[in-house]
Amino acid sequence: MNETKEIQDIQAERGEKEAKSPAKRRELIKTLIIIFLALMLVLTFFSNTIMNKALPEISTESVTSGKLTERIRSQGTVESNQAYEVKAEANRVVEKVHIKSGQEVHKDDVLFTVNAVGNEALELAESDYDKAKLDYETALLKEPLDYSEDNREINAARDEINALIAKRDAARNNEGILAAEKEKNKSNKAEYSRVSALQTKLDTAVQNITSDMYEEADPEFIGDLPTLYSVYAAAEEEYKTAHDLYVEALTANANVEITKAEADAKQAVRDSAKDAYISAKSSKRSELNSRLSEVSEEAARLKGEIEAYTDSITEEAGKDTYESLAASVIEKQNALEKKIIELNKTKKSDSIKEQQNALNLESLKKDMERKKEKYEKLKKDDKATEIRSKYDGVVSAINIKVDETTVENSPLAVIDLVSEGYTVKLTVDADKLKKVKKGAIAEVMNNYDGDVEAVLSEIKSDPSAGAKKKSLIFTVTGNVESGDTLDLSIPLGSGTYDAIVPKSAVVPDNGSSYVLVVRQKSTPLGNRYYAERVTVNEEAKDEVSCAVSGDISRGDFVITAASKPLHPGDQVRMKDK
Repeated sequence: MNETKEIQDIQAERGEKEAKSPAKRRELIKTLIIIFLALMLVLTFFSNTIMNKALPEISTESVTSGKLTERIRSQGTVESNQAYEVKAEANRVVEKVHIKSGQEVHKDDVLFTVNAVGNEALELAESDYDKAKLDYETALLKEPLDYSEDNREINAARDEINALIAKRDAARNNEGILAAEKEKNKSNKAEYSRVSALQTKLDTAVQNITSDMYEEADPEFIGDLPTLYSVYAAAEEEYKTAHDLYVEALTANANVEITKAEADAKQAVRDSAKDAYISAKSSKRSELNSRLSEVSEEAARLKGEIEAYTDSITEEAGKDTYESLAASVIEKQNALEKKIIELNKTKKSDSIKEQQNALNLESLKKDMERKKEKYEKLKKDDKATEIRSKYDGVVSAINIKVDETTVENSPLAVIDLVSEGYTVKLTVDADKLKKVKKGAIAEVMNNYDGDVEAVLSEIKSDPSAGAKKKSLIFTVTGNVESGDTLDLSIPLGSGTYDAIVPKSAVVPDNGSSYVLVVRQKSTPLGNRYYAERVTVNEEAKDEVSCAVSGDISRGDFVITAASKPLHPGDQVRMKDK
């Protein structure tokens, strides 16, 4: 009975639960709906924050205006204005290197020690050269063919024939020549008589002028000298008379002034006449002496020709006739032709032997020269075991190590001649150089010690870089060496600009440039920020900033960095938002 009762209780309880289940289901559904609505409310409220966490985070800078100093920045390698290459004159093994890169050296300092050539090789080369030299000189001792005596006899025969031909032709033309010379001699005698007479007259006139006696002189040559002399003599007599009267007046002490005036007047007339006569006399004598000299020379010439003609007539009487001279010419010509034929036969006979000897001699000579060159080269290499510097400078490069073999005329080291200075060459766009002038001082950005200075010394075209490029050559002073890299900043001048942005904000794109500007949009859930592309022109720039122009103004914010890659139109998250 108890078991029956328990069963009944269980069934009663199950029936009661079944009666209550619809109400529970409705309660459960209501609870779930409330939870869902609460969750949607939370998600809607925090949607803006969740979305912002997924957007790229950006850094921005505001656009400013003001002054900007434009600069060109580039790197260049320091080069020595003049360098000296240390070379070896033969292939030698380096035993020791005495220098280091950057070391200062002086003239005659030892740079390298190289090995010397072995004595055995030198002795063998000397022996080979001596033997080859002896063989060649022995071959030279052979008496060469000599035709000098034959040639001398032939030349002498030719000269004799030419002289005979000249005499023969002279004899043929002798009659006409003698007639012409005879006629000329006759003319010379007549002319000599005339010139001798003239010479005598001129000589007499000169002597008369000298002695002031004109009775024997030809009037043709003395002109008016006799008249001038008579005037002078008369004036002299009048002066003497007046002077005597003046002396008497002084003695008597009467009429002194009158007689003195008269004497002075006569003296003046006498002096004037004397000066006129002496001047004319000197001029005429000079004229006659000059003419006498010319006439005397002509007389001597004519006398010489007359004497020469007389001598030639005497010589002509003993000369050969034309017929005898013509026969002698033919005889000598035949003898000469025979001698030439005999000599040519001898030369042809000797020609083959000479060619064989010449070939053998050339071979011996080449062998001797080849062995001599080898011997002298080894001898020279045996002397020099040290390579020394020829100049003062600083070692900029060492191209060989110990135990390596030098190559003839290949540089072992390079020494910069510090006294000649250093330069740096930069290649830049030509359109950026409008404001650059010679003498500009560039700032050396990596000049940590502050003792390096770079001054622009030259601006020139650089064909290797293109027509739109220019080369800037800077003179560098201070603690530098060849091969150092200098980071130079060259000022181009200052200007005032409306829009200045950081250089990191400017993006190059196929020959143009743009910046990403932050644009704001308002929405029911708050402000949204977007990246907008704005094309700009670069006006000027320095190390950190760039002046631009375009659809941009002061106060705009440009993007300088982003946590993710950006594209125009992307939504972004401000770093401080």
